[in-house]
Amino acid sequence: MTNTRMTAHVRGHVQGVGFRWWTRSRALELGLTGYAKNLSDGRVEVVAEGAEGDVAKLKKLLEEQPTTAGRPGNVEHVQAQFSEPKGAEGFEER
Repeated sequence: MTNTRMTAHVRGHVQGVGFRWWTRSRALELGLTGYAKNLSDGRVEVVAEGAEGDVAKLKKLLEEQPTTAGRPGNVEHVQAQFSEPKGAEGFEER
């Protein structure tokens, strides 16, 4: 099982709607570590580390339209990059 790190920038109506809390909940269910934080330009940055398959599941949940997983907000676009894990612990809302 190979681990990976995803850094995703989520654009849309994703601040002030519980999106970071929802993302943290899904990440913890998948056994991922990292964080979700608001950026000054209105996007949310999601960093998630864990098994490649579980990180891919989180990315799919972030992108899902329409939201069947009860995701708050409205996602217009998810831009993700993958790299080597850095050893994140826990999953924070920042």
